[in-house]
Amino acid sequence: MSDLRVRPATPADRPVVERLWAMFQHDLSAYRGELPRADGTFRDERLVSAFTEPGWRPYLFTSGTEAGAGAVGAGEHAGRPAGFAFVRGLTGPARILNSFFVVRGARRTGLGARALREIVAAHPGTWEIAFQDANAPAARFWPRAVGAIVGDAWTKEYREVPGRPEIAPDSWITFRAG
Repeated sequence: MSDLRVRPATPADRPVVERLWAMFQHDLSAYRGELPRADGTFRDERLVSAFTEPGWRPYLFTSGTEAGAGAVGAGEHAGRPAGFAFVRGLTGPARILNSFFVVRGARRTGLGARALREIVAAHPGTWEIAFQDANAPAARFWPRAVGAIVGDAWTKEYREVPGRPEIAPDSWITFRAG
């Protein structure tokens, strides 16, 4: 996954991001105990907002290579979707990484940390990132990825999830970059 590309998602990218969204929501359902709606889809308010609301920006991550030169199938994954991120609060005092997803086949390759660095660099200022501690991979990833950007100049606090008393409070990491 050496050929990462992180770019703002366009309306033409929306069908790809919608499919990635379904994978993201499926992963999160393990921590939230949520099932899809009757039609088999998950809630998508944040997805819709990312493409339509002022102050939001959707990003798409693609990878141009898979296992490396000479590998069976090398090159056939050029430009394949590897993840997405939604940033909101671009017109406010803090940028909020609203959603962040890396497909399982690209995890633990450094792709997520590289994508985060590029997105943060594109929007200097105060950042907030929420995650559930029950999501152990996320609980390990976020302090490490943010630490690679700002060292130990970040804080963590717990905040209740608005309107969701059945869900444990979110962990929120706050930092300033750029």
